[in-house]
Amino acid sequence: MEARGELRVGFVGAGRMAQGVAQGVVRAGKVKAANVLASAPSDRNLGAFQDLGCRTTHCNSEVLQRCSLVFLATKPHLLPGVLQEISPAVTRDHVIVSVVAGVTLQTLQQLLPAGTKVLRVMPNLPCVVQEGAVVFARGSCAGEQEAALLKSLLSACGLCEETPESYIDIHTGLSGSGVAYVYLFAEALAEGAVKMGMPSALANKIAAQTLLGAAKMILETGEHPAKLRSNVCTPGGTTIHALHELEKGALRATVMNAVEAATTRARELGKR
Repeated sequence: MEARGELRVGFVGAGRMAQGVAQGVVRAGKVKAANVLASAPSDRNLGAFQDLGCRTTHCNSEVLQRCSLVFLATKPHLLPGVLQEISPAVTRDHVIVSVVAGVTLQTLQQLLPAGTKVLRVMPNLPCVVQEGAVVFARGSCAGEQEAALLKSLLSACGLCEETPESYIDIHTGLSGSGVAYVYLFAEALAEGAVKMGMPSALANKIAAQTLLGAAKMILETGEHPAKLRSNVCTPGGTTIHALHELEKGALRATVMNAVEAATTRARELGKR
């Protein structure tokens, strides 16, 4: 399947999530681009892999034949058919990693040959720039070695944590979909500055840097966000007046509701 000591990584499905993971691991030097093989039914999504220097195919089974670590990255409704197609090529030497939203480890293990080493992963889009947030859970036949391999690989994409499987749908609501909430907030932040007279390009750049700096302070100081927020406020100052407007708009409750809605939807997809 592959030369000793040389990891070959495959992707069955070549959408944005697969592209993000591939770009993260290749750009970080974890895997050579030539040792990555992606499959998709058409050329539409394969161009991003080809631009990265990866190999591509229209044959899903070829990915299993040539790679030992294989990411499943199809749409949820297509996965059962894909698993039926590739199952004859799956061996006990393979490590199968699913990034398909809402599909449980139990379902994956039922649809793959008995004894298959399966892990379930939920990355997010900033894996493309190696600043993603990734969680994963392992199936009953995946051990410490497979977990360590996956964590080493995906740490190239940003933060990577092993969690109970029950956290994965929550992670979808918090971080997988959460990236979009942050983009919306960044857009609104910049548009507020544009309203007050700042050029759009400059406002977008400063809004992005503000979010980056604030996030870095949370991670590096270990302080609770509420403490850091309080540190910015001075009695009667600009910040507390602005925060009052956000509270009147129910920002906190709305964001919590958004996380709940996305998590609930992820769970609904898992029951189909």
